[in-house]
Amino acid sequence: MNARAVAFGLVVAASPVADAEEPALHLYAAGSLRGAMTEVAQAFTAAGGPSVAATFGASGLLRERIEKGASADVFASADLGNPQALARAGLARPPIVFTRNRLCAIVAPGVEATAETLLDRMLDPSVKLGTSTPKADPGGDYAWKLFEKAGSIRPGAYTALDAKALKLTGGPDSPPPPADRSVYAALIGERKADIFLTYCTNAIVAIREVGGARMIAIGEPLAVGADYGLTTMKDAAPAATRFVEFVLSDQGQAILARHGFAPVAER
Repeated sequence: MNARAVAFGLVVAASPVADAEEPALHLYAAGSLRGAMTEVAQAFTAAGGPSVAATFGASGLLRERIEKGASADVFASADLGNPQALARAGLARPPIVFTRNRLCAIVAPGVEATAETLLDRMLDPSVKLGTSTPKADPGGDYAWKLFEKAGSIRPGAYTALDAKALKLTGGPDSPPPPADRSVYAALIGERKADIFLTYCTNAIVAIREVGGARMIAIGEPLAVGADYGLTTMKDAAPAATRFVEFVLSDQGQAILARHGFAPVAER
């Protein structure tokens, strides 16, 4: 058990040894964690933990479901704000940062853009700029942080980007993502967006599915990082603590790294 797992264990009482009859653990996790957390859950069960029933979606919408009584043991969010809100409401324990991500741009085939010209292209009235939905999905909130940075270096940029951005995913009324492919690949492939701002981990998956699509890593002064928060519910099953410890273990962190996430020790 690493130091961060020990620290979390000081907040959450130690759990008993896993039982063969132990019920499934209910995990609510950000959609960007689907691949990584699916593998983490499988490895956790293979190591002796109970099976994990995972629900993936926009973190803000998942938080609302938990607030309304959804059965969750562990919540892995793409930000700290949503799990902190559950903690303030007395529903969850204080969250910890368990991994990190960054904002990248997916560029559709045939769209000319580089890291140096990305802001110009996003501001171009002829370019369709896609984002997730702020408040419902942290991915949208991170995009708007980028817009704020753009406005600080180019007068009027925030207003222009705020007005033109197409909120295509992560909202309560957004179409459900396709079951067999990346939603970002579908949006770029169908040219519903020419440039889409999302997590770098999502971009890596999307460009594999769309020939000619590219990922642009966004550097300073527009760079936006994302701290992912992990918490357990106050009434969580005993295995929830063991799952958190597994996520923070070397094995859990290695799985997250294979999916493009940064270890908690890195910025």
